[in-house]
Amino acid sequence: MEIREGDLPGIGRKFEAVTDNNDKIVVIVHDDGRREVYHYDDDDHEESISNITMNDAEARQIAAILGGMAYKPKAMEHMELAFDDLIIEWFKVEKHAPAVNQSIGEIDVRSNYSITIIAIIKKNKTKQLTPGPDYVIEAGDTLVLSGERKDMKNIIQDLLTGKGG
Repeated sequence: MEIREGDLPGIGRKFEAVTDNNDKIVVIVHDDGRREVYHYDDDDHEESISNITMNDAEARQIAAILGGMAYKPKAMEHMELAFDDLIIEWFKVEKHAPAVNQSIGEIDVRSNYSITIIAIIKKNKTKQLTPGPDYVIEAGDTLVLSGERKDMKNIIQDLLTGKGG
């Protein structure tokens, strides 16, 4: 499947694909995080027959399902042995979260939560890969986390949301 993409100035980015079954879909990712998905008529790829709009959180949930994070098809069972319950998740640090203005070393993510911070994406889209213990977490940072599902829920609830413990 070939995916064509292009900028939509003032709106976001457009992704267009035609599957092996000749299904055409278009995904528009808005700068504000919304996603629009359009499905086109098989006989007329210019005629949209359905569409849905999702917020950022909804789109990520659907992406996890499509990507096999929620259910792995039987063909992928051999990978499950290697990864077991390991997941990778992106989470945007909320404004009043306990982790804000704390260094990775201060909150000791690895020891306290068995989670690894793989990368941090700043609001301005700069990336910090494998941040060290001195790296200070800021509100609005998107953390790329790796760990087991139960530990992921705990760190998000305890440290990364405004209602943390």
